Amino acid sequence: MQRTSLFHQHNGISKKITIQTRRFVATVSTQPEKDYNNNNYHYQYADVFSLLQACKNLNQLQQLHAHLFISGFAQNAEIASKLLNIYAECGNLESARLLFDKSSRAFHQERSLGKFNKHDDNISFWNAMIREYANGRFYTETLRVYYQMQLYEGQTSNNSTLPFILKACAGLSALQEGKRVHNYIIKAGFESEVHVSAALVDMYSKCGCIEDARQVFDKMTERDVVCWTVMISGYSQNKYGEEALRIFDQMQAVGVMPNCVTVVSALTACGELGALHRGKWIHEYLVRRGFESNVFVGTALVDMYAKCGSVEFARQVFDRMPKRNVVSWSAMITGYALNGHGNEALGIFNQMQLTGVKPNSITMVSLLSACAHLRALQQGKRIHDYVIRTGLDSFVSVGTGLIDMYVKCGSVEMARQVFDKMSSRNVVSWSAMITGYGLHGYGEEALLLFSQMRQTDKKPNEITFLGVLNACSHSGQLDEGRQYFECMTKDYRITPTLKHYACMIDILARAGHFIEAQDLIKGMPFEPDICVWGSLLGACRIHHNIELGVQVAEYIFALESQNAGYYVLLSNMYATAGRWDDVAKVRVMMRARGVKKPPGYSFIEINSQVHAFLAGDRSHPQSEKIYAMLEKLTEQMKDAGYVASTNFVLQELDEDVKERMLCSHSERLAIAFGLVSTSPGIPLHITKNLRVCGDCHTATKFISKIVMREIIMRDANRFHHFKDGLCSCRDYW
Repeated sequence: MQRTSLFHQHNGISKKITIQTRRFVATVSTQPEKDYNNNNYHYQYADVFSLLQACKNLNQLQQLHAHLFISGFAQNAEIASKLLNIYAECGNLESARLLFDKSSRAFHQERSLGKFNKHDDNISFWNAMIREYANGRFYTETLRVYYQMQLYEGQTSNNSTLPFILKACAGLSALQEGKRVHNYIIKAGFESEVHVSAALVDMYSKCGCIEDARQVFDKMTERDVVCWTVMISGYSQNKYGEEALRIFDQMQAVGVMPNCVTVVSALTACGELGALHRGKWIHEYLVRRGFESNVFVGTALVDMYAKCGSVEFARQVFDRMPKRNVVSWSAMITGYALNGHGNEALGIFNQMQLTGVKPNSITMVSLLSACAHLRALQQGKRIHDYVIRTGLDSFVSVGTGLIDMYVKCGSVEMARQVFDKMSSRNVVSWSAMITGYGLHGYGEEALLLFSQMRQTDKKPNEITFLGVLNACSHSGQLDEGRQYFECMTKDYRITPTLKHYACMIDILARAGHFIEAQDLIKGMPFEPDICVWGSLLGACRIHHNIELGVQVAEYIFALESQNAGYYVLLSNMYATAGRWDDVAKVRVMMRARGVKKPPGYSFIEINSQVHAFLAGDRSHPQSEKIYAMLEKLTEQMKDAGYVASTNFVLQELDEDVKERMLCSHSERLAIAFGLVSTSPGIPLHITKNLRVCGDCHTATKFISKIVMREIIMRDANRFHHFKDGLCSCRDYW
């Protein structure tokens, strides 16, 4: 009789197990089923399971597997399942699958030949592979094994299989497959199983069918904390924050105590709703229950406070956390970026690196958002270098974040380079690049890229069309705008939102088609908002349509009387027409209503330091050099044919005074500082918080040709690329 000896160090004792191979094989394959539970069988198997449990690494497991295969023990479904599980725990799903494929065929063959092999054990073996794939998020493989199980075992599944199948359906958003599994659950009578119903609620929620999820939830005769949690999470994930909090209250009313996962979902709902008071109440509850120290709960609190605009409270929670992971750091970075505190976001990232925590794709996207907000191109480039070194640029979300950062920092060429290098793109990536082209005045490039997108399998969404319509608006493409506005409903069945209507009205009005624009406003299924009327007022300024502009301004002031920008637009129209009495009336109206025009700032980044300028500002340390440069440029501009447009000065002053005022506008100060602080030929990136004035726009065109530099200027509405005396907007802005 062949004997195989296995030696293993277990609990400090050298243990020898002798497996009698021929006897074992005979027991499994020829003895009656009544002998299946004999004591000798169980004694041997208990030892084998003990050895399997004691395996510390993949090498030990592979050695033991080889002995079990030789001895015949690996032919048992229960032991094969355990082997499979441990392979998966060691991170070697490939070996687990090889074992699974070989064993499943052998078990099926034995049963087809009439040899002894328990059907229930076989199902458990299939379940083990399904579970490991589902837990590893290999959802397509999960369903593939599920289909194979139906073929080999002649049965769909049992109640242990179903939650993992539903998890795979949820992960793949495979709603139709999930519904088929639901039908089987009803027929098989598994609907009363609490864990199965909870998985159904989760599947429907993640597939966006929140009403179906609620129907399953309402039919449950018994609910544990998991069932309540998946329902709350489902509402929260689908942006039904009020319903999520209502279920959260009901859960506590029936005496079910929430766990950490429940509370995280409730806090997510508070963040989406901006419900700061409710979030604070949950925070107090967490402190009483001692949950605050949990890293996931602490992270959810940081996220909630940040989304509610209370970044100070978010930071307090973050600082008190006894332990932080990459998600915690990312939440704090995101919170700062979301609330416009870009410098603080970058500061937190530096601290994170000092602690040794490695950032993930979410961290980098938030950092890139902070750079975009600050218009910090140099910092953004450094982060770009970092993501390349760490391999994080392979994530679609990071690539899209880079596109957005470069677009908002004025470097549309770099954005396109990132776009072209992306190995895969989603609809967000395409939309970001299309929107970027439109924002920079490159309408033809935007529409060409949109045409290329339509030839792929990526369908445009409402954001894509918003970018396309904006591109048509900024580049004066009237016919194309009409075509794509119709295309979104006719070809893609996307219902236009108020923003789409505002874009289309802007396109029509900018082209001088005021009657068509007004007819579109009358035919909208919405009440016109400030954006719609603002688009029309802006077009009235372009075409000097004062009569309509005054009517539109009245609608605007009725909706939003405190926005100074619209008063300035109206005042500009009056000033252009020389109606100074009306300019004075607008100024009186603003004072009476307490409206103050915000000061116009212009910013420029030099050597990673941002410099800010106000009109007429002489506080900068290099003020003398700046004004000397401006004086020199003004002389050169006049020699080249520049004539100041003094109508942009909204005061009745002498012409020479107006010219001096225009010369010291903030954007010109920033340009002059850039010229005295950088080497010849280096592009200048200027940001202004208000709309660039018409005279400065003309002056910058002259300057770009005189100094032979590209000047990229971002104002409140769009980007202008000045080069060789021309602007990318082609004076259509």
